[in-house]
Amino acid sequence: MSTAVALIDGEHYPPVVRAALSALSVEFDVVAAAFVGGTEKIDVEHGEVYGLPVVWAESADESVRMAIDQYHPHALVDLSDEPVLSAKDRFRLASIALGAGVEYRGADFCFTPPRSMLALGTPALAVVGTGKRVGKTAVSAYLARRVKSQGVDVVVLAMGRGGPAVPDLIRGDEVPLSTDDLLALAAQGKHAASDNYEDAVMSRVTTVGCRRCGGGMAGDTFFSNVHEGARLADSLGKDIVIVEGSGAAIPPVRVDATLLVIGAGQGLSYIEEYFGPYRLGRADAVVLAGAEAPGATEKQVAEAKSAIERIRPGVPVAAVIFRPSPLEAIAGKRVFFATTAPSSLVPILVAHLESEHGCTVVGSSPHLSDRTRLREDMASAAGRFDVLLTELKAAAIEVVAMAGREMGVPTVLCDNVPQAVAGDDLDGLLDSVVHAAATREAGVS
Repeated sequence: MSTAVALIDGEHYPPVVRAALSALSVEFDVVAAAFVGGTEKIDVEHGEVYGLPVVWAESADESVRMAIDQYHPHALVDLSDEPVLSAKDRFRLASIALGAGVEYRGADFCFTPPRSMLALGTPALAVVGTGKRVGKTAVSAYLARRVKSQGVDVVVLAMGRGGPAVPDLIRGDEVPLSTDDLLALAAQGKHAASDNYEDAVMSRVTTVGCRRCGGGMAGDTFFSNVHEGARLADSLGKDIVIVEGSGAAIPPVRVDATLLVIGAGQGLSYIEEYFGPYRLGRADAVVLAGAEAPGATEKQVAEAKSAIERIRPGVPVAAVIFRPSPLEAIAGKRVFFATTAPSSLVPILVAHLESEHGCTVVGSSPHLSDRTRLREDMASAAGRFDVLLTELKAAAIEVVAMAGREMGVPTVLCDNVPQAVAGDDLDGLLDSVVHAAATREAGVS
């Protein structure tokens, strides 16, 4: 029988709590209770009131942590209620529980720790995000390039909503992977703009692509073939595996260090509420991405940094912005630019392309992930451009590059390069998290 610690409060009359504990013992070996607050129906802090050991502390958070440390339960069962624990409080306690590998359940909810975390023999570093389009893949690709430039042999294990049925090994350091190659892959029914292709093309490293479907609130997936892909990546004899998440989903692989990418414009709820604290609890470093107006004001960036420090004191944080970097020269060309960036940021990106890469942007679309509107935007600029420039995401190959082939116009792929802002040290942060992964795997403290 699984062991459990019950969360109880002083707003319930003790005989009622004892009856609930007795009913709970049918399913669990209830080893203790953690008192989480409330004074209306109890004024004596004695464990014998409830008939089992009780953990008392200054706060619900501390009580839960102490109970987990002392009793190592399989589950926390919440017998409390409003007003002692609000929904926000419960997510915070659930974050503590899941971070310790403990299930958290209540009357009509159940949160479970990530299932079956596969252990690898190769040092593993996770790059995970708090949602889609926060810049996770761009940061991961930049990290892979940096690691490679330091002489470290790296493989990226990526999972995506458009990944292959069988994990796909791509030797990005050996094969050209031109736009024509990607079009050929698309013709085979593959999603040639999936994250593993982006990593391979932008970083020129070995990648293993996997698929997943569904994402839980704490990052677990309903289905994935990542275990199979992870075994493949582990068999390659590399120095390190960069394990890349998908959206807010966390790959089911045991890692030695974690880099968390948070969208600066997502709002504080992604940091402070729901399972933001859980994700922060797993992180060895944080990248605060898209840290510029109009996506995020200086005040929002400062507030986000303060919230991160409050929840996870001392964790390194670097705020970054992204700038497009074509993989081929486009100087003197008339360019149509396709991106997944918000429309409010497009003028900034266009200005960067024109000033830094010497092109003239005659048309653009922020609708790379909306095929109908993307086609409309391209049609409105037809005849005025002689190069299509696109990020390798969403409909980049199946719409943009395909249209370019039909029009006889070349398609140039574009990287999104993170740049640190406000004096933050992105490269130092990345080096430190890579070092953490390598030393933990080697058993060095």
